[in-house]
Amino acid sequence: MGSLFHSLIYQPLYNLLIFIYNVTGQDFGIAIIIITLLLRFLLIPIYKKQIESQKKLQELQPKIKALQSKTNGNKEEQAKQMMELYKENKTNPFSGCLPLAVQLVFLIAIYRVLINISSSNLAIDSTQLYTFIKNPGTVNQYFVSLVDLVKPNLILAVLAAVAQFFQTKMLMQTTQKPGEEKTSTFAKTSADEVAKPDISQIMNKQMLFLGPFLTFFIGIKFAAGLSLYWLTSTIFMLIQQIYLQKNSEQNKITKS
Repeated sequence: MGSLFHSLIYQPLYNLLIFIYNVTGQDFGIAIIIITLLLRFLLIPIYKKQIESQKKLQELQPKIKALQSKTNGNKEEQAKQMMELYKENKTNPFSGCLPLAVQLVFLIAIYRVLINISSSNLAIDSTQLYTFIKNPGTVNQYFVSLVDLVKPNLILAVLAAVAQFFQTKMLMQTTQKPGEEKTSTFAKTSADEVAKPDISQIMNKQMLFLGPFLTFFIGIKFAAGLSLYWLTSTIFMLIQQIYLQKNSEQNKITKS
């Protein structure tokens, strides 16, 4: 598995980063931004599937709650009927995890690239380069001659965390049904039932703050190049979500 990761992800990213670095005036920050945008464009189809999957799951919530009430704590029967429900509606509850997993893989790869370059005194490992990639010798670690990308940077960490907060909040609003944001975090029940917490809403609220916190923590502990990568990626996703939301609203107006 390690050799596959190295050959299929790490080494191609290493070479692509150095290639972009060579053709963009040898600014490491600009190279990171460009490679991030390229990766985000490649992930657009997967991201769209994630949004569609989350919307389908949100639409199934009333049926899922009714099923949970019907099975009355029988976990085995509940799991069986849940799988049948997902199958009937052609929904995979785990499909939304794929974009996160892919993004994490690339984040780890870029982290390793940055760490390996910085730990070698910014010298490029010629054994990792393809024959057609020019070896610049050493890398200028500064972004626009100001930000040292191999050291933690508080400003980039804060910006990345703030962008992550707004991106997560917008994603939650995109997958909510109209009027849902006005409901309590507790599901409505009949008078003879005890109110039960809406697990999906509670988890969403936790992720709204947990995600930015983790982003900030990584930003102040590791190379600033990671924060720059994460900030660029998150801003791209924000713009993408705004576009998809406007496109969805226009389609509704056209159909009506």
